[in-house]
Amino acid sequence: MPRLDGVDVLRGLSILAVILLHIWIRFAGEGFKMGRAWPPMWSSLVWFNGGNGVTIFFAVSGFLITLTSLRRFGSLGAVRPAVFYRIRFARIMPLLLLLLLALSILHLTRVDGFIVNKKHFTLPRALVSALLFHLNWLEASRDAWLPACWTVLWSLSIEEMFYLFFPLVSVALFSKALRRRVPVGPAIWIVLAIAFVAMGPFARTVWSHTDLQQENSYLAGMSNIAFGCLTALCVHSAIKRRWWRNTLKQRRIFFCMQMCGWLLIAFFATWPRWAWVRPLSKAIGRSGVDDTLLALATCLVIASIFLRGARGRTWSAPLRWFGRHSYELYLWHEFVVIAGVHAYTKFYPKGSSRGVLVSFVITIVALTAPLAWALARWFSEPLNRRLRGAPLPTQAASGGYS
Repeated sequence: MPRLDGVDVLRGLSILAVILLHIWIRFAGEGFKMGRAWPPMWSSLVWFNGGNGVTIFFAVSGFLITLTSLRRFGSLGAVRPAVFYRIRFARIMPLLLLLLLALSILHLTRVDGFIVNKKHFTLPRALVSALLFHLNWLEASRDAWLPACWTVLWSLSIEEMFYLFFPLVSVALFSKALRRRVPVGPAIWIVLAIAFVAMGPFARTVWSHTDLQQENSYLAGMSNIAFGCLTALCVHSAIKRRWWRNTLKQRRIFFCMQMCGWLLIAFFATWPRWAWVRPLSKAIGRSGVDDTLLALATCLVIASIFLRGARGRTWSAPLRWFGRHSYELYLWHEFVVIAGVHAYTKFYPKGSSRGVLVSFVITIVALTAPLAWALARWFSEPLNRRLRGAPLPTQAASGGYS
């Protein structure tokens, strides 16, 4: 499947939001409160959208994995787990194993900022949780954080658990034995996805008792992934059943849907403080449906981009580049953030000008790019191709999703 420029823009915005949030957290730990004098909406937009970025990542992952599986295998019932796992392993594990090796060495050599707190964790336990997809549960169960470069793996644990069960559930739901007993076919998959979406708000409120449990909940994350799966099934069905004919009227309708999705994303990115919006914002936040609505907005944008075949503009090329390298950036950006903030606090006093601080933040973000490029160019992509086998010629030419 060829790359979707709009999806890469979404991922680029999301990874930038994650990086900026972690920069803010790191500077706040050193006594620098960035954005304190800014209007609240601008401060929210720039610094506090890391969680929203992860929600968007989840919805995008569910959409892409489901749609690429439908196109690769023909149907969800025809998914071959061994092939699916090999492809996912080739993409995810080389870079993850390299990260865990680096973190283990830094812990054992007692480098400040990378030492696992013995009060709550041990290095072997942290390694096992990362490799067996439950680092999110480990942190939530002990109500404590691992070092920053470890903590980013909480969302990857949720995605990997989804990857573990996705092909097995697909094969089971479409098995002949089950379909003889429950002759409803693909509708079971749709019902299951809707059930996961519906459980999301409860997982964030009723079933979670601490902030860490809310953030790291399997069901909360998988509900957003399920939204992406559901969207992919609807899009695939619309094309297969010829409901989508790419007429001018349909393109206009889906363009309006795309704009509604972007507006809703902008709402959650800024959380407007207007008087008439405050009661609605509080109700949405307390009910736990904020992430679900953000996943809905993301899926509106993705579906519209895919069906309309919209191409990216020149101005969005940097964002698309960040989106294409989002995995490398997500796993490794904290190294640059930690080094950059340490360098700033060492050479500049707290009373230095805001311009210097902002310039340093931009420099930190910019320095994540060459690290991600080098990792992708010389490590993750060569191993990805070698472990999964040579890509199809059309995939290689288009730089498509895997």
